[in-house]
Amino acid sequence: MIVRRAGLVVRGRSAHAGINPSGGVNAISELARQIPRIEKLARPKRGLTLNVDVIQGGTRANVIPELAMARVDVRVPTALDREEIEKKMRALSPIHPEAKLEVTGGVNRPPMERKMAIALFRKTRELGRQMGLELKEAVTGGGSDGNFAAALGIPTLDGLGGTGDGAHARHEHVIVHELPQRAALLAALMASI
Repeated sequence: MIVRRAGLVVRGRSAHAGINPSGGVNAISELARQIPRIEKLARPKRGLTLNVDVIQGGTRANVIPELAMARVDVRVPTALDREEIEKKMRALSPIHPEAKLEVTGGVNRPPMERKMAIALFRKTRELGRQMGLELKEAVTGGGSDGNFAAALGIPTLDGLGGTGDGAHARHEHVIVHELPQRAALLAALMASI
């Protein structure tokens, strides 16, 4: 999975919202119209996701905003997908004829390809079976420092920590009573390498 942080900067023109609203080009309105276009680029079944996570814009309630920005979290499974999404993001065009768009950002993490994990996973799964654990292979849209190790050609597994649910959500938690078993699995794996 390749993690990319993109940004979309929209430039409009400020004007007084009460005296001359038609003299302005509302950057926030333009940004709002661009968000559905960005979301349509996603292909979640293929592991290709785009999420507008942060938006900013405006200065005061009585001013047509001349600047608005969005941060977009982009997850793509391959370098080829990354190139395709970058092309499509850069091809976004303004809806308002006087608005201007600028796409910023770049790759935050290289891909962590399955081939860098499979042999190590098989060894870990066998150790888990010996301990009464049934480990299953999984792929997620997450990224970690493991992406960097895998990109260097180092066999890498991710997700060997605590089990739980709700990553980055209000209900995020680990199952405390499973931590000793997970620690034992990790210790057994390190001893076997």
